[in-house]
Amino acid sequence: MTIQWFPGHMAKAKREVQEKLKLVDYVIELVDARAPHSSQNPMLHEVLGNKQKLMVLMKKDLADPQRTSEWIEHFKTQGHEALAIDVSQKSDIQALIKTSKQMGHSINEKRKEKGIKPRSLRAMILGIPNVGKSTLINRLANKKRAQTGDKPGVTKQQQWIKIQGEFELLDTPGILWPKFEDQEIGYKLAAIGSIKDQILHLDDVAVYVLKYMKDHYPEVLEDRYQLDLDEDDIIVWFDTIGKKRGCLAPGGVIDYEKTSDVIIQDLRNGKLGGVTFDDVEDL
Repeated sequence: MTIQWFPGHMAKAKREVQEKLKLVDYVIELVDARAPHSSQNPMLHEVLGNKQKLMVLMKKDLADPQRTSEWIEHFKTQGHEALAIDVSQKSDIQALIKTSKQMGHSINEKRKEKGIKPRSLRAMILGIPNVGKSTLINRLANKKRAQTGDKPGVTKQQQWIKIQGEFELLDTPGILWPKFEDQEIGYKLAAIGSIKDQILHLDDVAVYVLKYMKDHYPEVLEDRYQLDLDEDDIIVWFDTIGKKRGCLAPGGVIDYEKTSDVIIQDLRNGKLGGVTFDDVEDL
């Protein structure tokens, strides 16, 4: 099954990114630290070309720290600056500003060498929906400039935002690519909330999460849900979780839809610990 998701405003945003790219000195691309590869938009790679880029792994507090470090090193080997942040941590915000200033200084030094007068730097900030872009911009600007929301697709238009007198950011709407040829990428993005919950069946997403956790973080399932990992029937797992969490329909039967929602929300809220769905070695 090919998962398709391409609202009209995203097609428009792609065209505007292409048009405005010549106005900026570099690009800040946000990815979700829980899926650093799957949350990269391959369509943007074609648009950006050789533009200098800073990769920012968002929501590091919800990801596996070891894998986050591996992904940062991977992006650096590709010639990009890279760092991971938790937007609630002031030190992480300052680290991002410092890195951006260093990139700007390097760019202005090249301008001087060419006899061009240095100027304030401009960066375009890009990312897929619900990666935390608007929240980050508000932290950087130290005020509420960008509209935020807990669902994909809140930002619908571009806007320039000045960051502490150091540089200007061009905010853009979250952009997904036309379709996910790899169904597993769709499940990963659905699990972390990057695509709307209506796109895929929640029970399918919950099953994907449980199976992935069994293969990569089995101790978490045992601790959180007291699951018997030798049990092969996924329905038994759902029954165990449903009973434990009170997901019952009239008559005391398990409400599997509620159970699926519990599993997904536990993941998204960090109740399952730091989880990363992408492995550098799988590239």
